[in-house]
Amino acid sequence: MAGELWVSAFSLAGVALGGALTAFTQRAAQRSADRAEERRRSAATAETRRAEQVQAIQEFLACAQLAERAAYSRPEPWGADEDGWMTEAQAVMTKLWTADRGVVLLCDPALEAPARAYGRALNQAVWRETGDVEVNEHLEEHKDAFMIAARSSLART
Repeated sequence: MAGELWVSAFSLAGVALGGALTAFTQRAAQRSADRAEERRRSAATAETRRAEQVQAIQEFLACAQLAERAAYSRPEPWGADEDGWMTEAQAVMTKLWTADRGVVLLCDPALEAPARAYGRALNQAVWRETGDVEVNEHLEEHKDAFMIAARSSLART
C-alpha cells in the first residue's frame, strides 16, 4: 500500500510538473507573440506616419509651385486681368498656408522654420514685396533650405 502511495505521489508530481511546464511554455509563447505583434503594429504605425509626412510635404510643394506660378504671372498694376489674378492668388496663398500647417502638424519640428521661411518668401514674391530682386533669386535660398530639411526629416523616419 505504501508503494502505491509513492507511485501515486510521483504520478501526481509528474502531472503537476508537466502542467506547470506547459503553462510556462504557453505563457512564454504568448509573450513572444505579443511582442511580435507590438513590433508589427509599431512598424505599421511608423509606415503610416511616414506616408502622411510625405503627403504633407508633397501638398506643400504643390501649393508652393502654384504660388511661384502666380508670382511669375502677376499682371502689371492696374492691368486688365489684375482682379482675376488677385482672386486666384489669394486662393493659392490660402492653400499654401493650409499646407504649411499640415507640414507643421505632421512632420519633424525641424521642418517648421524652413517651411515658414519658404512660405513667407513666396508670399513676398506673389505680392511683389521683393524690391528689385527677381522671383527666382528671392526664392532659391528658401526653397533649397526647405528641400534639404525635408530630405533630412524623411531620412530620419
